[in-house]
Amino acid sequence: MFDNISIPTILVSYVALLFSLSVHEASHASMAYYLEDDTAARLGRMTLNPLAHMDPLGTFVFPLLGMATGFPFIGWAKPVPVDPRNLTRRFTQRGGLAIVSAAGPASNLALAMVFLTLLIILVKIVAPPPALEIRLFEHALFARKVENLQALELGTPMTLALALTGRLVLINIGLALFNLLPMGPLDGAGILRGMLPWRWLPKFDRIQPWMGGALIVVALTGLLGYVLGPVFGVILSGIESIARLFLGA
Repeated sequence: MFDNISIPTILVSYVALLFSLSVHEASHASMAYYLEDDTAARLGRMTLNPLAHMDPLGTFVFPLLGMATGFPFIGWAKPVPVDPRNLTRRFTQRGGLAIVSAAGPASNLALAMVFLTLLIILVKIVAPPPALEIRLFEHALFARKVENLQALELGTPMTLALALTGRLVLINIGLALFNLLPMGPLDGAGILRGMLPWRWLPKFDRIQPWMGGALIVVALTGLLGYVLGPVFGVILSGIESIARLFLGA
């Protein structure tokens, strides 16, 4: 199981994950602060420092185990505390909570677009012959190991830059999709709760504890890939089309 461990790949992937989780949680805290709840800010959660957001299982055990074994584990950080009583009265209480919930996945989607742009720029710099650009882009985005990129002899700094940027694109898309699931503690449940009719809320709230348990089962059994895989595939196809448009392939 551990025969094909690549330390450089684990380090690059873990740095990308820590940064992405920190932005995700800091976005929740910042949006809550913007909506006049300073609970998370007072607890030091409105920061990009990963130490403020780390969860022992979600930030250490599960991600590192997944990176070492290839099992599709996803990482998570400590939830950001929000006191709905403090939220601005410009929105309903659950509407405000829905906006705070949406800030996390929105930040990951924004990061994915930023690093996709950066990846295309790096490929343009490194691969002057147009015919090689899309191949280098695909290598950077989909290479399972950093060593696969090292074989292209681009130099260590550029190899690491391409690998890290590619990982940041994929990880942020994965975090956004995962957190948009309307299950248990995930952001998708908070977003959906803010949009449901009042008469549906009692039933929705009753099933959420069960949905949290179902989420754990789905994650541990690998079924998460079947749930998110098709959507992830469509997004990656779109990304490749964008890359071909800008790289002229």
